[in-house]
Amino acid sequence: MKVNVETFVAAAFGQNAYLVWEPGATMAVAIDPGGEAGAMADALADEGLFLEAILLTHAHLDHVEGVGLLVGRTGARVFLHPDDAHLYDAVPTQASMFGLRAETQPPVDGPLVHGEILRFGNLAFQVRHTPGHSPGHVILVLVDDGIAFVGDVVFQGSIGRTDLPGGDFQTLMRSIREQVLTLPPDTRLFSGHGPPTTVDHEARTNPFLIPLVGGRMA
Repeated sequence: MKVNVETFVAAAFGQNAYLVWEPGATMAVAIDPGGEAGAMADALADEGLFLEAILLTHAHLDHVEGVGLLVGRTGARVFLHPDDAHLYDAVPTQASMFGLRAETQPPVDGPLVHGEILRFGNLAFQVRHTPGHSPGHVILVLVDDGIAFVGDVVFQGSIGRTDLPGGDFQTLMRSIREQVLTLPPDTRLFSGHGPPTTVDHEARTNPFLIPLVGGRMA
């Protein structure tokens, strides 16, 4: 099944949000609406799409700051792993750390559970719990399409930071080893920041990951 993936990059944090839908469908799913949530809502209207769900890889400010706007304009349901609920509830506090203001977030409508398959029309997202960057971080895998939305777990040539509250380097590396590198090598990885990459490319070239697959630094 072929899917459309449109990327929205928020200037302030360089954060990637995504709209995902099937060609010819009337329903879409949003992932991590950040500072460009208004543009996402406009794109939905332009495409004639109904937003059924908002899936959050984690609840750091840059990945959730647009949730309220998008819910207000679309009425979409919000899904988050329970281990990041405390971060989600503390979004106003997170914002204040950057000298910003943020409203209390809309309620979460459902949990993201490791191993669960969430279906929206013909879109089937497999949830994989990947703590380390945050306690409730997940990646969302469209298995039939060879696509994974990996949030801030891994980037092209790098990995997520672990110096924020709830972060842990060894936990993150275990998550990557067990939940990302076990995906098929040609799986496309859409990250929370930066350009898309693939499992194979990161396994061969990412300096943080080469040791995990038995390689060595050049």
